[in-house]
Amino acid sequence: MSIVITGASGRLGRLIIKELLHHVQPDQIVACVRQMDSAAALEEQGIAVRFCDYDDPASLKEAFAGASRLLFISSPHPDDTVRLRQHAHVVEAAKKANVSHILYTGFAFPEHSDMSMTHLHLATEHAIRTTGIPYTFLRSGLYMDFIEALDLQAAMSTGHLRVHPGSWQFNAVTRTDLAAAIAGVLSGEGHSNKTYELVAPSVWTFNDLVSSLSELTGTPISLCLTNEVQHWIFSFLRKIDTSSTSGDLENLLGRPPASLKASLQSYIGEVRSN
Repeated sequence: MSIVITGASGRLGRLIIKELLHHVQPDQIVACVRQMDSAAALEEQGIAVRFCDYDDPASLKEAFAGASRLLFISSPHPDDTVRLRQHAHVVEAAKKANVSHILYTGFAFPEHSDMSMTHLHLATEHAIRTTGIPYTFLRSGLYMDFIEALDLQAAMSTGHLRVHPGSWQFNAVTRTDLAAAIAGVLSGEGHSNKTYELVAPSVWTFNDLVSSLSELTGTPISLCLTNEVQHWIFSFLRKIDTSSTSGDLENLLGRPPASLKASLQSYIGEVRSN
């Protein structure tokens, strides 16, 4: 079995490969990257590294050659028009390379969202379906990293977490849990033509956040609802589905995903060490 992974030098790609090495041998993995010098550590582990540029269709066909399973990590390009073209290149190259199975990392519950990014993911899934190649759609939930935009350091210093008013609920998950689940699917069986919503099985609120922060820091922190907070993250969060839940991630992991408190503990440790 040859597992080819695009975007292998990115944050999620590296975590997936780290988890995948618990399931398969290094010589079964092909890491596709745009900057070859970024993958030296992967080569040192015995993983084959191939050049792969979403804007260069010829490089894609060569990179995907012999793939039993292709993990297509969506493009990070900020322009969705460019991303759509890049995704079309990947899908077409997968067909030409006779890839046996395409696994695509989209966004959770895109049908419930209203922004160009989620429309792009739906369009890419449709394109993959039309190839006739067996597929698995790995729809990732909101990364827990988004809490960094809330300036928790200021909240811990002042005792107040300032957020926009609203009925906020979050199904966010850690990249580590996503990587573990995706690695299990990549190396396992029985996932053909399935769609997984990789979100938390239950939601948390900003009240839960300040409660956990207070407990972890030993300092009372209160929630301050105000329209004075100026940050793009709140506009983004209003346009996507952050409240729907699913048991898919927990089932694939075979355990509960990391809790809010556990995720915060790691984040607070990083803040204090800097």
